[in-house]
Amino acid sequence: MDVKIEESWKKVLQKEFDEDYFAELVKFVKSEYEKSTVYPPARFIFNAFELTPFDKVKVVILGQDPYHGVNQANGLAFSVNDGVQMPPSLVNIYKEIEKDLGQKTANKNGNLENWAKQGVLMLNATLTVQAGIAGSHQNKGWEKFTDAVIKILSEQKENLVFILWGSYAQKKGSVIDESKHLVIKSAHPSPLSAYNGFFGSKPFSQANTYLIFKDKEPINW
Repeated sequence: MDVKIEESWKKVLQKEFDEDYFAELVKFVKSEYEKSTVYPPARFIFNAFELTPFDKVKVVILGQDPYHGVNQANGLAFSVNDGVQMPPSLVNIYKEIEKDLGQKTANKNGNLENWAKQGVLMLNATLTVQAGIAGSHQNKGWEKFTDAVIKILSEQKENLVFILWGSYAQKKGSVIDESKHLVIKSAHPSPLSAYNGFFGSKPFSQANTYLIFKDKEPINW
């Protein structure tokens, strides 16, 4: 099956695109876009891969579902479009950056494209969602696909930083080989759990310290 995705990713993921489950997933997603409002806009489904090619990945942040509100989702986990009010989880992420690094985020708003272009793959487990209905595209095949992405990254690359916030991300990241990558785990930045171990977890300084140690450029968070 021919899927429009950035070339370096296409190469490593072609086997997934040829699987029966992926053909079923494509059929489902196409019909959803035709009959209802789905986020992100179709051209942004693979935006995380577009902005962070396979050979440029340094850090992976796992999310769960795209935002399901008007004009929020842009294909990057935790990120929103320019001019959109920041969701509470992202507000807390920015607070932790300030505490952790002693300076405010370099971003002007809630759009995290700047991180993606530096090698931060912001991967949601599910890449599409029906407007206003959280989790509506779960268990349709996306999770199997994104599990494969994580496994391929773990197996084919070395010295990546995986940031796993909350139990869902940590379970999904159980396939990561911790002997060749740094895995940072903490509570989720959501207001419901941020005070249970997200605040004070210092993921951003930990990631940069590791990248520098491995002779890689740190991220300008």
